[in-house]
Amino acid sequence: MAAMPITRASLTDSVIRSTILPMDLDDILPKRPDDPLVALTRQDLDPFSVEELTQRIAVLEAEIARAKAKIEHAVNHRANAEGLFKR
Repeated sequence: MAAMPITRASLTDSVIRSTILPMDLDDILPKRPDDPLVALTRQDLDPFSVEELTQRIAVLEAEIARAKAKIEHAVNHRANAEGLFKR
């Protein structure tokens, strides 16, 4: 087997991979062990078919859209309230 040549790109890639730490899900997820997000992120995806994974992604994307809409509503509500009280 021939040795792979060392290039600037391969060195840069290895430095980036060695210095970037993966995100720890415990830092961003709720602390309750019974939280559905915790269970969802720890679920083994191996048993799922491609179709099941595609359906899962669609459901998760719909939930993301719902959460974004809630955030937008909350931001708009706050801005409206602040505008009302600044008069």
